[in-house]
Amino acid sequence: MKSLSRFYTWLAVLLLIVTLGTPYMEAQENITSPDEYFGFQLGSDRNIARWDKIVAYYQMLGTQSDKLKVIDMGPSTMGNPFLLVIISSPDNLANLDRLQEMNAKLSDPRGIAEAEINKLVKEGKAVICQSMSLHATEIGGAQMAPELTYDLLTRTDEETQRILNNVIFFLIPSFNPDGQIMVTDWYYKTKGTDFEGTNLPWLYHKYAGHDNNRDGDFINLVESVYAAKIMYRDWVPQAYIDHHHMGSYGARFYVPPYGEPMRPYADPLIWREHAWYGAHIAYKLEEKGKAGILNAAQYPGWGHFGWHWITPFHNIAGMLTESASAKLATPLFIHPEQLRGGARQFPRYEAQTTFPNPWEGGWWRLRDIVEQKKISAWALLDLAARNKETVLRNAYLKAKRQSERGASGSPRGYVVPFVQHDPLTAYKMINTLLLSGIEIKQAHTGFTVAGVTYPTGSFFITLAQPKMGLIRNLLGRTFYADNDWTRDKNGIPLRPYDLATHTMYEFMGVRVDPVEMEAEGDFQVLTDQLPISGKVNSGGEGYVLDGRLNASFKAVNLLLDKGIEVHRVDKAAQGLLPGDFFVLNGPQAVLEDVAKETGVDLKLLPKRPQQGIHQVKGMRLGMYQRYWGGNMDEGWTRLVLEQFAFPYTSLKDAEIKKGNLNKKYDVIILPSDSTGMILGEIPAAYRRYVPTEFPPEYRSGIGQEGIAALKAFVRAGGTLITLGEAGSFAIEKFGLNIRSVLDNLKPEEFFCAGSTLKVKFDNQHPLAYGMPSEGYVVFYGSQAYAINPGQHNESYDSVVRFKKNDILQSGWLIGEEHLVNKPALVTASFGKGRLILYGFRTQHRSQAHGTFKLLFNALIR
Repeated sequence: MKSLSRFYTWLAVLLLIVTLGTPYMEAQENITSPDEYFGFQLGSDRNIARWDKIVAYYQMLGTQSDKLKVIDMGPSTMGNPFLLVIISSPDNLANLDRLQEMNAKLSDPRGIAEAEINKLVKEGKAVICQSMSLHATEIGGAQMAPELTYDLLTRTDEETQRILNNVIFFLIPSFNPDGQIMVTDWYYKTKGTDFEGTNLPWLYHKYAGHDNNRDGDFINLVESVYAAKIMYRDWVPQAYIDHHHMGSYGARFYVPPYGEPMRPYADPLIWREHAWYGAHIAYKLEEKGKAGILNAAQYPGWGHFGWHWITPFHNIAGMLTESASAKLATPLFIHPEQLRGGARQFPRYEAQTTFPNPWEGGWWRLRDIVEQKKISAWALLDLAARNKETVLRNAYLKAKRQSERGASGSPRGYVVPFVQHDPLTAYKMINTLLLSGIEIKQAHTGFTVAGVTYPTGSFFITLAQPKMGLIRNLLGRTFYADNDWTRDKNGIPLRPYDLATHTMYEFMGVRVDPVEMEAEGDFQVLTDQLPISGKVNSGGEGYVLDGRLNASFKAVNLLLDKGIEVHRVDKAAQGLLPGDFFVLNGPQAVLEDVAKETGVDLKLLPKRPQQGIHQVKGMRLGMYQRYWGGNMDEGWTRLVLEQFAFPYTSLKDAEIKKGNLNKKYDVIILPSDSTGMILGEIPAAYRRYVPTEFPPEYRSGIGQEGIAALKAFVRAGGTLITLGEAGSFAIEKFGLNIRSVLDNLKPEEFFCAGSTLKVKFDNQHPLAYGMPSEGYVVFYGSQAYAINPGQHNESYDSVVRFKKNDILQSGWLIGEEHLVNKPALVTASFGKGRLILYGFRTQHRSQAHGTFKLLFNALIR
């Protein structure tokens, strides 16, 4: 009888659960807390939750609550899950498709009647996105996010219910899963040793390291692809915060708005929203008793095109928080006299209107960071929920007004002509812009704008669209602000936060024409990525690959890997240009696969040239890879090499010091780096950024042994390539008769940060095969050279030179006279080998497609 009674009791409970649904289960608090799941309080001293456990926690919550939806966007760069967690009321989650449609109309209201807009504002939901720990050593965001999620799922107060009912919250719990795992494992490896709390000795993203926050425009990394899909196309949120850490010895927490200067072309409401959201966040932090909160300072409104700085031009109130760092999960004690100001609009560590409550010092813990981040994240959701209709109407107004500005401004749009020096790179640019949700039309027939006729297949990008501001920054010539905000009281220029321009077409070497009227004709709006697939044209003595195409180098590498013989043209003949490749024969299936994968047409070669050609051989390539936190230029260079199928080996100190390098390598690359960092002698200027307390096995440097080995390598016939700043190493340690002309100049004499400069290419030189006669280079921490008079002037070649006047294309340049006609790429003979010094960033962040060939030409022979 007791068993039967228990049966009926459980049956009644089951019927009640079915009747009431999951909310009844939640009312019984059947949701696992982070403390219970992880076994410690997130943010507690010397504890970090690892990404695999965090993923499992979110997946478990997905089975326990109907207030969240967990989406695996796909594998990260190194194969870990990249999660999107959507949190809202059960009704909202059940109607996501309809709410997404409504959000899309508010984000692009062209052609929608005012009455329907009013209905959408009333019925729609605010869409808010927040991302965590993009920079993996900035661990607080990823540790905070599970607590924030748990609170949203379990709290039953009016404020929480308002958030769930009025907001759809898109949470990216880790923007860099691979780095989160690396940093967590490193912390536990060093925990309890003298090196506990030190940063990772290598890059915390396989390719980009800290630069993964410089990829919101070119979208090279797979994590960027996922974020762009979420924020640029599928859902355009009304507000976004990217949660970061900063240095340990200033303010405790930076919150919006940004300081000065301001990048142009965003809707004014964006800047007001920053102040609006930021004021509420700062208020809530002060209300909770948090000291040391700074806003409207330190981080300017003109920054790089990472996620929080590019989203304003998508009409998203893109914002940033920055917590003062501890030693990862280890507490840090800070004395009062160690606290300092000195940042933009924050000159001293003392109270000011944007910093009314200075922190006085003491122990600083990861838990402090978790708490302030949770308060700020919640405050954003709270303000959006309280003002849902205002938030949505602002979204509509921003999109509408930006479209109107584009329709009445100058220029009216941009034409990307079908005929390009490198049409496949132009297609690459179009596809990248499509990833950003930009409307692009392609012409089915020729059309004429302002007297210029463009052929079928050309593209037109109107500025009469919501993302007008983004388009202007990416496709319009840009000049960085030169005013009181960008110079100090003595007139000395203040370095921009990263680059002074992000003009995509200049980086990529693509022709883009601004036009003063709308293009009219037979156009189709592109809705998918342009297919890029080459063809094989048979019937002659072989096949030609256009040497002007970056993609031809990938095709050549794939052909060589299959054992197919490839030749290159050195002298123009029979319609072939210097730098063109040709193949005489090969399995048809292989040729077709290569054409399909690369987009390169293997064109008909009527007759094989007999002179002025040589057989192509792949070079055995090594690239120096150091520790001391890694070298981002090295990481990006690896990515470029892999994108174009160049085989390479990463060279560490021990192998270089061992010598006999010619046995294994034909070419060695030194990525952009100071001489001291290459040698392992950390310059004073770097000590602020590079901790010296790494374990001994991670204190890298090639030392004097490495110098001797590299000299022997070049003397015996090897090629040493230096990128950017590494040119100083070659000049000094190889005794080259070259001078770096910008050394020792004061900022007021010469200043150029992240700009595009005009140059001439000697495209008859093998290193510049396939290049146009003129173009642009990305100048960022770059060098310019002079070849000193000497007995062996013939041992040096200049392949790229700055123009004689009007050198600046976009960005900011002071002291043009120091660059006039100076070499930017030089070669130097040394024994049987040579050195190649690239003074500029020829492969910058896998973005400078316009100068990729200058590097690629050095990697084949």
